[in-house]
Amino acid sequence: MSGTSRTDEGHGRLGSKLSGFAMALGCVLFLGGFAWGAIVYQPYTVPTDSMSPTITAGDRVLAERIDGSDVGRGDVVVFKQASWGNMPMVKRVVAVGGDTVACCTQNKLTVNGKKIDEPYLPKGSAAEATTIPAIKVPEGRLFLLGDERSGSLDSTAHLTEAGSGTVPRSSVDARVDAVAWPMNGMLARPTNFETLGAISEPGPLRLVLTAIVVGAVLVLGGGAYGPIAKRAERRRSRRTGTREQALAG
Repeated sequence: MSGTSRTDEGHGRLGSKLSGFAMALGCVLFLGGFAWGAIVYQPYTVPTDSMSPTITAGDRVLAERIDGSDVGRGDVVVFKQASWGNMPMVKRVVAVGGDTVACCTQNKLTVNGKKIDEPYLPKGSAAEATTIPAIKVPEGRLFLLGDERSGSLDSTAHLTEAGSGTVPRSSVDARVDAVAWPMNGMLARPTNFETLGAISEPGPLRLVLTAIVVGAVLVLGGGAYGPIAKRAERRRSRRTGTREQALAG
């Protein structure tokens, strides 16, 4: 009986060590995930429906802080352009420096003469409410459109300005990866632009969320070990006491 006691005590010490390690690792992952996310991502509240149905007014988005040089076709970006206003705006990049963009051919946007399928547009809507003449985007600049083409004040509203409605890459502050509230999740990748070249890779948001969730599970699991182990020990003690009484009787 003493051998069994020593074995139980050994298991208890090992369990306590593993519990402590799980909680320590969980804290590192949980807090580290939040810190990583705060460094890499910036939350924004979208004020208008110009990106509907992808993003609607009042949605809270998470945007990865990136350099404008990393932006590609199809990306949804947060930018500020003085001639468009002083507030951050959210639009989709449909053409980059060197591209020729126009609309419409068979009711589709064309980039470098290729018709672009745009599944993110509102169902049944036209690719553009007005005609876009063939515009060659200057190097280092971007042509931006809202997904709600009929009501978006985007590059088409600034065609007569210098740069024909384009904005410099340096105006971009971040690239939207996900809609955090309501929890619509990650934005769909813009694979419709792949025929024109490589598209951007998503940021590390999935890894950040995984680290936070795994960390929380480890902390909760490690913290729950103590009460569970004590309850199990009490049950073993009661069973041992009952057996001893039966033998004594």
